[in-house]
Amino acid sequence: MTPEELSAARDRVIPDVVAGGLRVLFCGINPGLLSAATGHHFARPGNRFWPVLHLSGFTPRRFAPAEQEELLTHRLGITNVVARATARADELSAEEFREGGRILTAKVEQLRPQWLAVVGVTAYRTAFGERKAQIGPQDRTIGSTRIWALPNPSGLNAHWTAESMAQEYARLRVAAEATPESAAEATP
Repeated sequence: MTPEELSAARDRVIPDVVAGGLRVLFCGINPGLLSAATGHHFARPGNRFWPVLHLSGFTPRRFAPAEQEELLTHRLGITNVVARATARADELSAEEFREGGRILTAKVEQLRPQWLAVVGVTAYRTAFGERKAQIGPQDRTIGSTRIWALPNPSGLNAHWTAESMAQEYARLRVAAEATPESAAEATP
């Protein structure tokens, strides 16, 4: 991928990987330029999303970004808080995060996954006005959908190793397996 091709991907939007009946809808911060250029979520080689998803037991093997549609067979999906691609998440404004939170809420109300997993606690805090939120399950729900804030899998997040991230993602997996399907399908 040339620098020109990456630059041309700025502000692109890539399609969500979603369906009704999801166990977990993973929500990234926003697409990076490589993701926007390829059309695949979490496409940057240093991003640990795909390895951590496998290490945590969500997938039977490590998927490549180009296999993202395979997630649907495991009742998993991917969306983003902010849809437009940037080189860095710090290029996004607080208002974009808040608007993204409103759009995400509407998406979750429509799809009704059992769990919404926001991969980046700072993005969650800003999008939903939850300044003191920590990694883990949240008190807030969207209808019957529970919310879990996960560590950001970006290679820049040096505070978390792939192994420690996988442990936290596995906590969510266990909770999702224990959540009765009827809870996510109930009308508020």
